[in-house]
This record gives sequence, structure tokens and C-alpha cells, in this order.
Amino acid sequence: MSDLYIGLMSGTSLDGIDGVLADFSGPRMRVPLHASTAFAPALRAELLALNTPGDNELHRAALAGNALSRAYAEVVHTLLQRSGYPASAIRAIGAHGQTVRHRPQEFDGMGYTLQLGNPALLAELTGIAVVADLRSRDVAAGGQGAPLVPAFHQGVFGRPDETVLVLNIGGISNLSVLGADGSVLGFDCGPGNALMDHWCQQHTGQPFDKDGAWAATGQVLPDLLATLLQEPYLHKAPPKSTGRDLFNPVWLATHLQPFAQAAAADVQATLTEFTASASAICANSYLNNSKTLAVCGGGALNGQLMQRLQTACPSLQVVATDALGLPALQVEAAAFAWLARQALCGAPGNLPSVTGAAGPRVLGAVYPA
Repeated sequence: MSDLYIGLMSGTSLDGIDGVLADFSGPRMRVPLHASTAFAPALRAELLALNTPGDNELHRAALAGNALSRAYAEVVHTLLQRSGYPASAIRAIGAHGQTVRHRPQEFDGMGYTLQLGNPALLAELTGIAVVADLRSRDVAAGGQGAPLVPAFHQGVFGRPDETVLVLNIGGISNLSVLGADGSVLGFDCGPGNALMDHWCQQHTGQPFDKDGAWAATGQVLPDLLATLLQEPYLHKAPPKSTGRDLFNPVWLATHLQPFAQAAAADVQATLTEFTASASAICANSYLNNSKTLAVCGGGALNGQLMQRLQTACPSLQVVATDALGLPALQVEAAAFAWLARQALCGAPGNLPSVTGAAGPRVLGAVYPA
């Protein structure tokens, strides 16, 4: 039987979709193909708008889920076309969906996490089984539902001779601590690209600060940085997770009120330093015998951010995960291919040591081809 899976990821950066073809037939997973596509501007705007309460949300969310699944299907067809494989050769698609709310353990004690998508439509459009809704079982078991990637990171990047630190910088940043003894910790550090991207879009019209070039022209504002770093979430003990529910434009505007006269480039420099500082505080707290901080996600392509991380983590070598064998933009999509495989094998996909769930759980709902 084939051991080929497709993983699809559209993260909190809202920059688009990454898809990988993952081959689990050998002793180590291989990723022979990667494809990506940017969101259509209207879809991106609607997904961003659905992160906050608005009119007619149920209707809009359903239609956005349909549109997202059609975009997912295009990535799948691209991967099939490039690989030469028929749909029947792929055992399943792991489809993350688009997180629009993430509020575990809130309100009624259980809370919820919500990823938009229409997995039934994706199965219909591709002729491939789809595994989706990968977070809610962990939340039902008392967990955070996030991050889910540390278990995958351990299998791909873990080493028996040193602790490896893996930092994923998407819209939110999360750290995996892969112990040499096989232990795994992980949690969301705080903002990744979300605040930087918002500020860049607002002031330059560009969706992100390419390579951190604009931030590099500004000066860090120490008082603003100190204010941002006082955010209570940053000082909570793990397990913990966060999202745009907290680190959003309203949160930023509130903190910027005393700095209304600041130059926009200086604010961008400070937001870049904020992401680096919040992440570095976490990494430096779990050094053990680690020599490496391996960075994945879109943040790994931001040269200015990587420089600031290196300065903030002087005892670590800060590198993109490319140096460890898996390119930075492929890691999360590959993780959701792995999670789909775990589900079909009836194997747990979560780590209670990471999410705080009551125990290991098989994650996801399966929509057959």
C-alpha cells in the first residue's frame, strides 16, 4: 500500500497555502515536492475579517471555507501534476484549515478552537481522503490544541546527543524543545509575523516586510519594546497557546497610543525586535546542552529578524531548518501530512507534555475519498 500523503497548511500569517508531498515509505520521511500559492486578496481579507466578530459570520465563514477548500484543491492538483502520481496513489490529505478563533479553556472551561474549511468539498474535488479538524480532540481532552508540531519536530530534527530547539515563526511563533533523552516540550512564544505584517500593510501597502528591509531602516524604541514585553501572556507558564485573538491590530493600537508620534519605520523595527525578544526569552530558558536554534516558517526568510534572534541568543547558532534537512517553508505542511498518517494508523498526534491534554489522542476527522 502507498505511504504517500499530502500536507496542506495555511497559517496565521495569512500569506497563502503551502503544500507538500510526503513519502513515509523509507526509514525517514522524504518531501520530494513542495507547492505554494498566495491567497486571492478578497479571500485573504475575508479570512482576516473573520478573526473578529462581525455581521452574518456563519454565512461568511461557510463560503470562506468553500473558497479555501477550492484553493487547497488547486495546490493538491499542482502536486499531483508535478509528481506524475494519480490521486489514487495518495493515502490522505492532511488539511489544517484556517484558524479564525483559538480560545481553549476559556468561557465554559473547555473553550474551543475553530479552523475554517470544507473537508468534504476538498475530498470531492481531489478524489483523496481528507483528515481535518486536527485540533479539537486535544481541546476536548483538556489541552490547548496547539502547538501540534513538536511531536513531528522530534521525529525529524531530534538528536540523541543534544537538545535541539526548533522555532516556528508564522503569524504566531512557537518553540519545540527536543530533549536528547527523547523528552519534548513546546508552546506558543507570542507574536511571529502577524503584527509586523499588519503594520507593514498599513503603512507601505505591502503584505509583509520582505527580508525585514524596512525594519532595518528604523530604530528600536526601548520604551515601546518594554511596554510590549509586559504582555501577561508572555509570562505565563506552559502549556499555553495563543493567536490573533490576542495579538491583533486592536492590541497593537492600544499599546501604541502613548507613541503616536513615533516614526512608522521605528515601530516596525520595534515590532521585529519584539518578536525576536519574545522568542529568545523562551529559547534561552530551555538551553540545556543545545547548540542550535533552527527556525522554520516564513520568519526564517526575514533576514533582519534572524539577525535580531542571533543577537538575542548569543550561545546558540540560529539557522533555518534547511540546514537540518527540511526547508523552512515545508515544515508545517509536512507536519500535517504526518498528522494525517497518524490518524489513519490510529496513532496519537498530540503530546500531553506540550498541550496539557489528559492523555495521547488520535486527532482529526476522516472524510473518505
